[in-house]
Amino acid sequence: MEIYCDMNRLPWEQHPTVQGVSIQKVITQARFGSESPSILMVKIPSGVEVPEHIHERSEDILCILSGRGTMWIDGVGEIPMHQGVVIRVPRNTRHRIFDVTDDLLVYDVFSPGIM
Repeated sequence: MEIYCDMNRLPWEQHPTVQGVSIQKVITQARFGSESPSILMVKIPSGVEVPEHIHERSEDILCILSGRGTMWIDGVGEIPMHQGVVIRVPRNTRHRIFDVTDDLLVYDVFSPGIM
């Protein structure tokens, strides 16, 4: 089990389900143990949408590092995404990202971990 990582040395990968979105697996249960949250860096280019989906077991916490877009969360509505915004999506809640007008870079935490 690892206890640290250097993000500068981690590869970027294609998101497993959303074409055009890239992820960097910073903290994963496979590397840091089954009790670990999952932490990803996520790049969403301008014009790309993340379709509506649900994380049944995990809450999703997004910290917007740069870019602009909009997130829709069921029961809440639309939330502007820009640098400095932190969004908490409760587990089992429908949500999506759209209207990305400036490439988004997101620090994304899932608890409990999803990978």
